[in-house]
Amino acid sequence: MIAPCRVACFLRKLKERKNNNPMKHIQTFLLLTAALSLAAASAYTQAAKSSSAAGASGTPSTPPTIASAIDREISIVEKEVVEVAEAMPEDKFDFSPEKLNISGSDYKGVRTFGQQLKHVAASNYLIWSPITGEKAPDTVNDGKGPDNMTAKADIIKYLKDSFAFGHKAVATLNASNLVQPITSSSGRPTTRLFLATFAPAHAFDHYGQLVEYLRMNGIIPPASRGQ
Repeated sequence: MIAPCRVACFLRKLKERKNNNPMKHIQTFLLLTAALSLAAASAYTQAAKSSSAAGASGTPSTPPTIASAIDREISIVEKEVVEVAEAMPEDKFDFSPEKLNISGSDYKGVRTFGQQLKHVAASNYLIWSPITGEKAPDTVNDGKGPDNMTAKADIIKYLKDSFAFGHKAVATLNASNLVQPITSSSGRPTTRLFLATFAPAHAFDHYGQLVEYLRMNGIIPPASRGQ
């Protein structure tokens, strides 16, 4: 870019020269002014492009929505519960604290580790199904999950599928249907907002119990490792 002081220097030299052609000086001055204007315009355009690019890179491509915010909440608990399920050895899926016979405790009849996971999955289906009206699978078994499902791989798949069902359901949420009155699977009046957020809360409740089941078997929960 041509320095602005060169225009002043040029004019000063015009005064110092006595035998120069005035018209030629004027033409040269106009050419110099045009060159300065073009240089300034080019610099401004380049700066504007750089600023625009920088602004674009700092702006999220997709603004958050009600659906995406709740979906993120589901993803968080899904990761925690699935990792706990994967951390427990298959031969411990029938474990419950009742087997430890801890003095002064009362764990009689509590769910086993595998039953906890099936309950979370079945409840996910029951809680989220009214959001879209899609029928929950017959395997929910009043929130217990399939009685004959005992293999680790099958239980984890059942669990993952239930969370996929939830992601699909909350994707339909918007400002107009969020608090619209609907009926829960148990027949109670509720809203989509309540159901969408209650399922993750319920899953987190059981996650806390599952963590203790791991520790009772000498296993550090994945989320606590390295801390």
